[in-house]
Amino acid sequence: MNYQFENQSLPDFVKAYLKKYGGILRIPEIAGDRKYQNIVVIPAIKEFENIRALLNSLSEMDDNYIEETLFLFVVNNGRDANGEIKTDNLRTIELLRTIIQNTNHEIDPAKKIINKKINVGLIDASTSGYELPDKDAGVGLARKIGMDIALTLFDYSCNQNKNIICLDADCTVAPNYLREIVKETNEKKIVAGYVQYEHKLPEDEIEKHAIVCYEIFLRYYNLGLKYAGSHFSFAAIGSTMFCDAESYCRVGGMNKRKAAEDFYFLEKLAKITSIKLIDSTRVYPASRRSWRVPFGTGQRINRFIAQTHDEYALYNPKIFSVLKNWLEIFTSTGMKNSEEYLAEAAEINPQLFAFLEMNSFKEDWQKIMSNSKSGKQVEKQKLIWFDGFRTLKLVHFLRDNGLGLVDMFDAVDELFTLSKINSDIYRTQNIPPLETQIKYLQILRENT
Repeated sequence: MNYQFENQSLPDFVKAYLKKYGGILRIPEIAGDRKYQNIVVIPAIKEFENIRALLNSLSEMDDNYIEETLFLFVVNNGRDANGEIKTDNLRTIELLRTIIQNTNHEIDPAKKIINKKINVGLIDASTSGYELPDKDAGVGLARKIGMDIALTLFDYSCNQNKNIICLDADCTVAPNYLREIVKETNEKKIVAGYVQYEHKLPEDEIEKHAIVCYEIFLRYYNLGLKYAGSHFSFAAIGSTMFCDAESYCRVGGMNKRKAAEDFYFLEKLAKITSIKLIDSTRVYPASRRSWRVPFGTGQRINRFIAQTHDEYALYNPKIFSVLKNWLEIFTSTGMKNSEEYLAEAAEINPQLFAFLEMNSFKEDWQKIMSNSKSGKQVEKQKLIWFDGFRTLKLVHFLRDNGLGLVDMFDAVDELFTLSKINSDIYRTQNIPPLETQIKYLQILRENT
């Protein structure tokens, strides 16, 4: 490994992490050699116009904590990316360099960012010789490069949280974005979490229907997990995540996945700490079609428009009741043997029992009991064994074995009732008018 930061004055936990997990370590382009308390990592591929919108949004933030924060862009593509992507990325790099080098005070948004004294950094993972390897090129690796380098740019002599904050190039943020993240993490000692989000509704009517439908789907699942008492009831949206430097190192850093990198990263963090929501500010993710990943916002909009799936169908709310009953037994303090757990699972739902059998629960639990030296270790192993991914697998198993999908708004109504949420929404259609759908979405936003 070409380890370029060996001689820096870094904490031992950072040195150990970089030695074991540091991969492509690039020297960032930043103005001066100062250090920071907060670093916002922003991967970007073919995002020139969206980055202009993001920079305008950042220029409208209030002044709190701007001086001690760096916005670090990772402009990236694979070696075999097409010319259109590389040309767009080059325009982005040139724009960011004018800001970093303070060479253009006349053209917005560069002018606004320079006048606001917002610190901008660049990692070139795009131009010839600096591209990402095609095998791994994608959002996970781009985030990892930025987050790994962020570890070397913090002022560790200061006692504040060292926040690594994720954002995407096609987002905008609320004016109090930075202030609330820094204030909340430091005052409440939050080491991992996510910022509240809202997809902005596009002008195009079909895309508007698509994004409302998709955000209802996302928040419905979060509310279902919340109702069930799951430790993993958080939104896994990459542009909203954050953690401190020490937690980042403890979990082995960001993964290189080309999709769902956010889910797996937050899941790792959730196994060592609680994932907290900062609800006092907003990130506004893009509501657009996308070619970048095989699922997520962009692909769900593509799918909605193509009409290849029934988008107005959700997991049966009874699935979350099964999950709730299981978690009340499994995560309660105290220990039972595998036969006792399986017997209680069978009483809750025969398919829950079948799922645990298929996932080798008996054998795994016996190993956990044999290898754990304290009740605390057992509780930790419970969280590791029945994690967010296995929770999702159970949801899908129950969906496919007796508890099939339900009409979207029937499902939401039932989950509202289970969660003791009063909606006061009257409808007469399975798929109500868009204004009614937005009312449902607003209630979900208030409760997730």
